[in-house]
Amino acid sequence: MKVLIIEDEFPLLQDVKNYLSKENYLVETAGDFKHAMEKIGEAEYDCVVVDINLPDGSGFEIINELKQSESKSGIIIISARNSLDDRLKGLDLGSDDYLVKPFHLSELNARIKSILRRRFHEGSNTSTFHEITLDFDSRTVIVNGKQVVFTQKEFDLLNYFIINKNRVLSQSAIVEHLWHDEMGMADSYSFIYTHVRNLRRKLADAGCGDYLKSVYGVGYKWTDQ
Repeated sequence: MKVLIIEDEFPLLQDVKNYLSKENYLVETAGDFKHAMEKIGEAEYDCVVVDINLPDGSGFEIINELKQSESKSGIIIISARNSLDDRLKGLDLGSDDYLVKPFHLSELNARIKSILRRRFHEGSNTSTFHEITLDFDSRTVIVNGKQVVFTQKEFDLLNYFIINKNRVLSQSAIVEHLWHDEMGMADSYSFIYTHVRNLRRKLADAGCGDYLKSVYGVGYKWTDQ
């Protein structure tokens, strides 16, 4: 899952990034209003964590821009101000949560997970597609009642396909969602084929149906149709 952290306090920004990266999120950061607006204009994020007090603009404007562009990103406000007016304004604009500084990083992680469950998995800790069940707390996959070992990227890729079932996903969309900055300079998408091949092999070995279809010249589609 891809998360954007918008925070002008560099030590806190780094602490949040390091913690969430260890929790297997793909984390990007912006230290000011200008770069934050550039980021949300370039990519879609599963969750945006935004400080409303930025030196060159307001986090409320960023939230408003996300909503105006019909972004599906979850939004968590972080702020040193424990003001009812700020909370109400954030909720009115469409934020999902409000966290007052200082906070424990584990609490931020729990709130991100809660938002992602509500937005993508109807509030559940698991997601099931026929004989496949993904557990997001343990990041494990059960196929036909038995656990199948996937790498973290394979888990994220499988989840991304299932979330977008019946949609054709281009190779560039897959890279943008799961790798982005890590693969920004890649001159080909051949590495995606390797991950897809491994995913297919492990699912087939576990007796799973063939739901992942290649769409020639475009990308892939996860479907049971």
